[in-house]
Amino acid sequence: MAAEIVNPRSDNANTESADEPFDPAFALHRGGKMAVQATVPVRNKDDLSLAYTPGVAKVCTAIAEQPELVHDYTWKSQVVAVVTDGTAVLGLGDIGPEASLPVMEGKAILFKQFGGVDAVPIALATTDTDEIIETVVRLAPSFGGVNLEDISAPRCFEIERRLQERLDIPVFHDDQHGTAVVTLAALRNAAKLTGRELGELRGVISGAGAAGVAIAKFLLEAGLGDVAVADRKGIVSRDREDLTPVKRELAEITNRAGLSGSLETALAGADVFIGVSGGTVPEAAVASMAPGAFVFAMANPNPEVHPDVAHKYAAVVATGRSDYPNQINNVLAFPGIFAGALQVRASRITEGMKIAAADALADVVGDALSADYVIPSPFDERVAPAVTAAVAAAARAEGVARR
Repeated sequence: MAAEIVNPRSDNANTESADEPFDPAFALHRGGKMAVQATVPVRNKDDLSLAYTPGVAKVCTAIAEQPELVHDYTWKSQVVAVVTDGTAVLGLGDIGPEASLPVMEGKAILFKQFGGVDAVPIALATTDTDEIIETVVRLAPSFGGVNLEDISAPRCFEIERRLQERLDIPVFHDDQHGTAVVTLAALRNAAKLTGRELGELRGVISGAGAAGVAIAKFLLEAGLGDVAVADRKGIVSRDREDLTPVKRELAEITNRAGLSGSLETALAGADVFIGVSGGTVPEAAVASMAPGAFVFAMANPNPEVHPDVAHKYAAVVATGRSDYPNQINNVLAFPGIFAGALQVRASRITEGMKIAAADALADVVGDALSADYVIPSPFDERVAPAVTAAVAAAARAEGVARR
């Protein structure tokens, strides 16, 4: 599959009327952002007889006798399904499968552009957990991996877990783990810049959805000293009786300091703020953080803490936006993670593979490390190869590689 930008065709009517201004976003999306492109020529009857019947029958028979040959003689080991139900699309929320397609196409071309991985957008007309799982299981023979995308919490946790149990190919919910990997990479470099270890730091996460839960678990796995997670009702703690099963599990492993109350309470003396919720954090709460704090306010388009405010009090500031330094962007992680997993035909993506990806991403910065450069740009050509190699090596070390 070729992930190509499809330019608007002059023979098609514009979506804008003569009285409306030209919108380049609509122009770029006309006809979609992708196309299928053959990798072999079909120029004559000889080509046709090899690419299709009768030549293809030999390959089919060989795969039927040795199923593992499907990786060598089809595109399976090079392609990912990007699956959504349209319930949590960017900051737009539950907009449905059709409206999600421009985002899924965008995700697919990022796979190709930054990781050399082909990807197919699949928007499902169901929000039922069992139906989503059964559909993906039935589609799985065509793909080498599954990227779950923009599925609302808490269903996304169960969907990913059950698919991982049933499939022998990588299943990865990027909203959770891609965000967590890039956050860890930036945090490692921020700590290095200020001469500290992760174990010395106490963090606060605003948001207990897919990203917030995954980041909390992943940072603790990587050695963060402590982290408290806050939802709309305050700090997720063991003494709350209104927690979902996912948040109850989170309460058992986070907030070792035993804090209760509001997000603002948790921020007093904290070393790290990570925002994945939207909303606004009062400046006074940011001012109450420990000296040399890090503020990663990743809500788009409006960060929880405006960078101008954050810079008054923090040693390192990051956002999810491309117009400020230190953009925490999932595209730094998922193309290389899948490329590495597919390269070795990994059966799954482990915690060790994700930590290896974060370490490789952090190492790309190297000696150029500064307060405005704790994470590389997505356009840094070193990123995807470094992440790919690290993930492949980790897969082999952890025994999930099959070649």
